[in-house]
Amino acid sequence: MKALMVSIIFSFRNEEDVLQELISRTRAVLAKEKERNTIDGWELIFVNDASSDRSLEILLGLSQNTKDIKIITMSRNFGVAPCVMAGLAHAQGDAAVYMDADLQDPPELIPEMLNAMREQNADVVHTVRRSRQGESGFKLFITKIGYQILNRYSNVPIPREAGDFKLLSRRVIDHLLQFKEINPFMRGLVAWVGFKQIFVPYDRQARFAGKSKFFVLGKKVISNFLNSAIINFSSVPLKIASYCGLGAILIDFLFAIHALIQKVGGVAIPGWTALMLVIIFIGGVQLFCIGMIGLYLNSVHEQSKMRPNYIIESTYGFNSRT
Repeated sequence: MKALMVSIIFSFRNEEDVLQELISRTRAVLAKEKERNTIDGWELIFVNDASSDRSLEILLGLSQNTKDIKIITMSRNFGVAPCVMAGLAHAQGDAAVYMDADLQDPPELIPEMLNAMREQNADVVHTVRRSRQGESGFKLFITKIGYQILNRYSNVPIPREAGDFKLLSRRVIDHLLQFKEINPFMRGLVAWVGFKQIFVPYDRQARFAGKSKFFVLGKKVISNFLNSAIINFSSVPLKIASYCGLGAILIDFLFAIHALIQKVGGVAIPGWTALMLVIIFIGGVQLFCIGMIGLYLNSVHEQSKMRPNYIIESTYGFNSRT
């Protein structure tokens, strides 16, 4: 396989304490790969998700007298997946690595990912976390449950413990850029594309500096899990709603038979309590079913608007490469 031009995409928000170390380590890794003739150049694409700290100022300062740093600044905070898609849309490389900018995912793993892609002629290299330093047991437990739910009910198998640190071939990038989905779920979309996909295990590190922007039970995380992951990649919630409706009908039918038998036998029926239990049960099932259907209708509604997933405020450095 010929030497590749590689695009490294960092989606970030408010990472002023990390950027200099991140760039230094990534450049060192890529320079060694270029010396080995495994790559013939690289670009570092930083997708700034409307940071409110000095991140953009620091990046612009570090980019002086260099050609490898390229910056995309969003018009507002759009989230990780839209930022990754923006980076892929601007990537010029034969392959692209996308990763977080907090140094929990080490850039020193990139050579192993490139070698794995080359040796196994793969189109996607997932990094799979063997361990996760600096993260609470509660977060690890919730994450494990989330992956179990996804793999049980998703239409495509989604690799467990494989986060947003992947290497993609150019043809996978081109296919991903054809998607027009609102609220894209990158882990699901990459798995859905297919082609040969392989795995590289690693130990995830604690943050280099700063605080995490993600809360395991935060509003954005839960919304992304429900709307992007479950709704977009599974019809199981609709089936569950149907089963609940059928179950309620069956229970109501059995109760009607019981009431008829008691009436024929001349036995008085304690009416109010039984009636209220049935009403509450059926009402709860109906509300649950309506809620499930509502999530899908909302997804269709959002898609029908055809709004772009992101709006770019400005770009910097996209006429050059190293």
